[in-house]
Amino acid sequence: MEISFPGQPPPERADAARNRRRILDAAGRLLADQGPEAVTMNAVAQIAGIGVGTVYRRFGDVSQLLLALLDDRERQFQQAFLAGPAPLGPDAPPVDRLRAFLHALTDHVAEHMTIMLAAECASPLARYTNGFYLAWHLHTSTLLRQIRPEADVDVVADLLLGLTTPTLIGHLTTQRGITPERIKASIDHLLTTSLT
Repeated sequence: MEISFPGQPPPERADAARNRRRILDAAGRLLADQGPEAVTMNAVAQIAGIGVGTVYRRFGDVSQLLLALLDDRERQFQQAFLAGPAPLGPDAPPVDRLRAFLHALTDHVAEHMTIMLAAECASPLARYTNGFYLAWHLHTSTLLRQIRPEADVDVVADLLLGLTTPTLIGHLTTQRGITPERIKASIDHLLTTSLT
């Protein structure tokens, strides 16, 4: 028997958790294959093999579904850098971990740029108080503190994370045709010249 504590939502039923996973997987496939315009409640329901009413009851509308998808992907990303294999995860030198983290974050932003751009445009400064940004900042500043304890790591962490904003990654990849690999090579150059 599961115990719930006051103030916490009740535990999710197993069938509800399976439906949520199927809906998010379907939305993710549609987004990857056809872009955000293809993500409709009806299309997601059809791919997931779930009634459209269930999709609406669970997520309300497409924007809420996309935000839930981004939240899900953010959790997976966070798990990778906190507990995944090295060099992104533990058991690697801090310089290697920082490099791997900024590379993975660049790919993560490039992959989810459409959703992230929409969120950033809606509220540009909200990024800096978002729980995931705070986790990225803590991770980056912790690694920086190990690499350069004399540095103002809180500011340097924000500056490094600024290299991966959705607007900048979008500008570089879409408007200038620069590949994520080239962006990561440039990040490496900045890290080499500033941290070694």
